[in-house]
Amino acid sequence: MQTGFVGLGAMGVHMARNLHRAGLLTGVWNRTADKAAALAKELRCHAFATLAELAGNCEAVVICVSADDDLRAVIAGLDPGLSPNMIVMDCSTVGAGTAREIHGRLAALGVGFLDCPVSGGVEGARTASLAIMVGGDEPVFARAQPILEKLGKTIAYLGASGAGQATKATNQIMCAGIIQAVAEAMAFAHAEGLPLDRLIEILGKGAGSSWYFVNRAPFMANNNFPAGFRVRLHDKDLRICRDMAALRGAQLPVVQSTLEQYARLIEQGFGDEDISAIYRLKSTLFPAKPGPA
Repeated sequence: MQTGFVGLGAMGVHMARNLHRAGLLTGVWNRTADKAAALAKELRCHAFATLAELAGNCEAVVICVSADDDLRAVIAGLDPGLSPNMIVMDCSTVGAGTAREIHGRLAALGVGFLDCPVSGGVEGARTASLAIMVGGDEPVFARAQPILEKLGKTIAYLGASGAGQATKATNQIMCAGIIQAVAEAMAFAHAEGLPLDRLIEILGKGAGSSWYFVNRAPFMANNNFPAGFRVRLHDKDLRICRDMAALRGAQLPVVQSTLEQYARLIEQGFGDEDISAIYRLKSTLFPAKPGPA
């Protein structure tokens, strides 16, 4: 199934490369045309001038953009080139309600739509080891699996349209709590004067370990936070989680606490750093010099 890819950000560019390696990539489109042109030249595929042109030359489209309105704009651009039996797969993180809205819009055209957000960061996108959470019509999912399998290692069908995004929201809530706990623990370890490299090695094999501890505690130990999952993007995702919970009359304390801390980081100019930059705030909990009390 020849596939077009839309959205060549930090993750999308690697996902497009993986489709190319599998012989599935027809061409790409990006809001910044120069980026699409550069990747098309590298991969020897087509950089489409418009979204409608991309849709008109593909059997499937994979999208990876930043926010709900970005996704709506892409769908509107694809619309003139869409035809019945095409599949549109959205790997962005947006609200479940937005996914259901677009599913209904495309179903009226005979076009399949899957909300299939991903988790695993830039590393997972690069190595095609993403976890992919899928919502939509199950027969469409079955047709799309050969494409999704080239992007991720773990692919799960969760149910009707919106289920993939609801699952991703659940994941983002977990990430908020975990990154806070890891940062607080690392600030504590630093204040105690512990050898952080050895600490990460041993605790990475313990009961309290997590992907974030193994992969992001080293950032904290070095006080350097190269973008893997940017603060601004997780902030956007947590606002989606907060709004979804509010529709059910609930508040999420972990989410609210993390949003407040992200607001401080963004105000201080760290919004484009990895979310492990929350360590910057946690380290201020320990004003004394590291070492024995």
